[in-house]
Amino acid sequence: MASQKLLVKDVIKKADVLLEVVDARFPDETRNSEIEKDISREKKPFIIVLNKCDLVPKEKLEKAKSRMAKIAPAVFVSSKERFGTTMLRHKILEVADIQGRDIQVGCIGYPNTGKSSVINGVAGRGKASTSAISGHTKGVQIVNAGSRIVFLDTPGVFPLDEHDEYIQGLLGIKDSTHIKDQIGVALKIIEKLVEEDRELLESFYKITFTDENSYDLLEMIGLQCNFLKKKGKIDETRAAIRIINDWQKGLLHREKTDIE
Repeated sequence: MASQKLLVKDVIKKADVLLEVVDARFPDETRNSEIEKDISREKKPFIIVLNKCDLVPKEKLEKAKSRMAKIAPAVFVSSKERFGTTMLRHKILEVADIQGRDIQVGCIGYPNTGKSSVINGVAGRGKASTSAISGHTKGVQIVNAGSRIVFLDTPGVFPLDEHDEYIQGLLGIKDSTHIKDQIGVALKIIEKLVEEDRELLESFYKITFTDENSYDLLEMIGLQCNFLKKKGKIDETRAAIRIINDWQKGLLHREKTDIE
């Protein structure tokens, strides 16, 4: 991990422009404050790329963009829908103050936010190696995207004190078998769904609720799934594993088609 952080710091020093790729479904959680501080210290321009925007309602995207705009220019991208990559290319050229040579663009962020997919979207498919496996990008990859843009793709990195299993669970960095606090992560996922897509949570698990807390909902899901121990006690751990797996497989995300 230390060598990865040194590698990313080196990329920040070498790059003319930095892209911080975040997951549009939870942009605040997937911003990397340590990296942003490093960029600020180097006085480098950077762009926040809200990737996977096809999975988020337009209203939520606009609110996220408004928040991010206080920090840096923000661009919506959907690698799946091939949306936003031309706009991102234009934004890179706009913020870079470079004449007579290629613009070095560092691409940074958490594992599984889709950094390599964003690069492929701008440069053309297959230029950067992509994989669903966390940590697939082992070192810096140099990708020529044309029009004077050259990408420096880095491995996914964490803030210096990052040990948050909630983030790791949300992003699929750790699957349910490697998460220590499975119930805690599942409760966080439930809380997020209650806040952002209550209807999907109810319909997917065939439950109805009013003001129950997240633990009550975990038990309701466990009961509905018939995850029972001896004497009819609900197996909260099995229920938690089911919720984490459903989330990481994308079953608890509603695809959006209202991108403009």
